[in-house]
Amino acid sequence: LRDGLVVLIVFEIMSQTLVKLIVVLALFRGSYAYLPGVAPIEYKQNKTLDLKVVKLTSAKAPMLPFNYYSLPFCRPKEGITEFSENLGEILSGDVIENSAYKLRMKQDKHCEVLCEKTFSRSQLRHFQRMIRSGYRVHWLLDNLPAVTKYMTTPLEGEIPDERGFVARYEKGFALGFSKEDSMTIQQAFDLNANDRSVYLNNHVEITVLYHGEDEESGWRIVGFEVDAISADHKDDTADICSSRLRTPKPQSLTMPSGSDSMKIIFTYGVQFQFSEIKWASRWDAYLKMTDSQVHWFSIVNSCMILLFLTGMVAMILIRALHKDFVRYNRLAEDLEDQEETETGWKLVHADVFRPPQHGGLFAALVGTGVQVFAMTVLTMVFAVFGTLSPANRGGLMTTLLLLFVLMGIFAGYFSSRTYKMFGLKQWRKNTLWTATFFPGVNFALFFVLNLFVWGKKSSGAVPFGTMFALLVLWFGISVPLVFLGAYWGFRKGTVQAVTKFNLIPRQIPDQQWYMQPPFAVLVGGVLPFGAVFIEIFFMMSSIWLDRFYYMFTFLFIVLIILVITCAEITIVMCYFQLCSEDYAWWWRSYLTAGSSGVYLFLYSILYFFTKLEIINFVSSLLFFGYMFLISFAFFVLTGTIGFAATFLFTRKIYGSIKID
Repeated sequence: LRDGLVVLIVFEIMSQTLVKLIVVLALFRGSYAYLPGVAPIEYKQNKTLDLKVVKLTSAKAPMLPFNYYSLPFCRPKEGITEFSENLGEILSGDVIENSAYKLRMKQDKHCEVLCEKTFSRSQLRHFQRMIRSGYRVHWLLDNLPAVTKYMTTPLEGEIPDERGFVARYEKGFALGFSKEDSMTIQQAFDLNANDRSVYLNNHVEITVLYHGEDEESGWRIVGFEVDAISADHKDDTADICSSRLRTPKPQSLTMPSGSDSMKIIFTYGVQFQFSEIKWASRWDAYLKMTDSQVHWFSIVNSCMILLFLTGMVAMILIRALHKDFVRYNRLAEDLEDQEETETGWKLVHADVFRPPQHGGLFAALVGTGVQVFAMTVLTMVFAVFGTLSPANRGGLMTTLLLLFVLMGIFAGYFSSRTYKMFGLKQWRKNTLWTATFFPGVNFALFFVLNLFVWGKKSSGAVPFGTMFALLVLWFGISVPLVFLGAYWGFRKGTVQAVTKFNLIPRQIPDQQWYMQPPFAVLVGGVLPFGAVFIEIFFMMSSIWLDRFYYMFTFLFIVLIILVITCAEITIVMCYFQLCSEDYAWWWRSYLTAGSSGVYLFLYSILYFFTKLEIINFVSSLLFFGYMFLISFAFFVLTGTIGFAATFLFTRKIYGSIKID
């Protein structure tokens, strides 16, 4: 009855919190249940198509997107309308709004004037800075992102067209271009720098691909391509576009001498093309893998590391441990045999399960690691089955957050079980640590980084309403679930050690240099990181270079390999440690596998200087801040896997020998 009452109280708190959360989200940013791209839309002839604008992004300033209308583009006459977004879209800096572009199904337009804008000197300088910073424009049409199509030479196995090329796609289109590619970073942000080689793409050629059987059933949009052109239009001719769009004079952003303003004409063209691509396959071109061989190489590389470790574990378990079991369980026949039994890992049987120092923190990290592991596995399962398609914008981020919150019950349960096993009594303090330590570090650093994004007036700055919603998710759902899991965990019986430990700890003998904790821990993290670093490269490119990533099947295989690798390397290192009569394996097992998070952060530093062209301090700060959080999560994930494997290993081997 008491257990049921506790459960009812916790779920009553959670239900009230969920209702409040829905109200808060609706008040601040609209509906969060929006899942775009699920059902196709049929468009009849001449039906209006809603072209939506999203944001401006740059690989030179990642995590610093800007609202489309932060630049003085042409605005719709009916006013700007902001569409509802889910939590993941808001955290990604998406601001979906309507546009001034008028598109109707199967109505081509050669060159339509969008608007004429007169820009001041400061507005032109704003455009120049954004262009030199490499910003690209992102649109949406029927939930398909605008892409720039370009032709390149085919890779092995690809079928080229009649000209010997294959199509590639890049998200968005360039805001403009500059011939001064070698311009320094300081010049890019210097208001007095030479502007003469900066040009604005003020004309776009929109290509809409459609598919369908007949006019009665309607047509479905299966492609959205944009070709941006810089054209210096003159309004003294009847046709401002004329034939010069084929090789136009580019629209310079240099202010005419003696003038305080400059007029620029924005135009666009629309072409509808029938395509054999079916609606269900319209994302295939966007997600086409051009580097599948590299991914297979990653899998083979990880498998080779796994086979090497498996061989070592097999040697230990089959040969060394088997001989140890026979030797330790054999009755001593003479003095020499008795002395032989006084060496090796059995000698520390009375200390091997002695609770570690800072057991409360250790238990909290174990519980958090289980929470992150459960979140990761479930996310991978959803992604492999296609429920996290890029068509569901923000779906991946939303899923990660919600699953992390809901998996708090596992964090509380396993943390409390570990804490109780150590014989500690302050379970409320331990549960509070579990519920707040890892999320608190993430939220605090995220909040500080968000202040810098606010200072840049970027659309990536998380608004107050969303920040409050995150706090509600944390304290209103995650924390109660952690306490509920901890309550059930403490109600369970204590996990008994297979051997008793002495009251007086045994002195650990001096260790060889290669068995010293710092060296052994760092060596242990090399192989887990080496098994996954190639896939990590593609994930980082997706995050920081704004590329599509949909190779979750590869990622799921690599995750399985990572789990096995962490387990095996910690078992091997623990065996060597125990054979050296060093029984302090609790923290060592966690840190051995967890040190792969250190290598992940070190690799991110290398990636920053070799692959990225970040041009300002805030973007650099965001990169290292977010990579620290990712590395921290990777640390607790791999560390928990290593501890769990070592814990089962030590219980197994010490439970298999006879101890007087």
